[in-house]
Amino acid sequence: MTEACVTTTTINMIAQTPQPPYYAVIFSSLRTAVDDVEYAEMAEKMEKLARQQYGFLGMESARNELGITVSYWKDMDSIKSWKMNADHLFAQRMGQERWYKYYTTRIALVERDYAFDNNNNTKYERE
Repeated sequence: MTEACVTTTTINMIAQTPQPPYYAVIFSSLRTAVDDVEYAEMAEKMEKLARQQYGFLGMESARNELGITVSYWKDMDSIKSWKMNADHLFAQRMGQERWYKYYTTRIALVERDYAFDNNNNTKYERE
């Protein structure tokens, strides 16, 4: 499946990643009831900042009671640099102090991916 085959809606919601291998950082969280507006502003700021980092490949996020954000990275060095970014460190501290009841972060190597796009009946698998 080429970039041209993917619909605008899909591009806005599902990250378009390169051929594997690459890394996924999976952040799962349960929120407190504190500062929804401030939290949303910080989340938007962190997404914009992450997109500017070397090695960033894309991001997907969803939240109901459980929030899950998956960011995709070229390599472990890129992930380590992002984790140590000063603005990101501040957001992490705020999250621990105010916004999260619980969270966990997992880092995984993506060795294979596959997709389907019903809008044009296209599918692919990459290793």
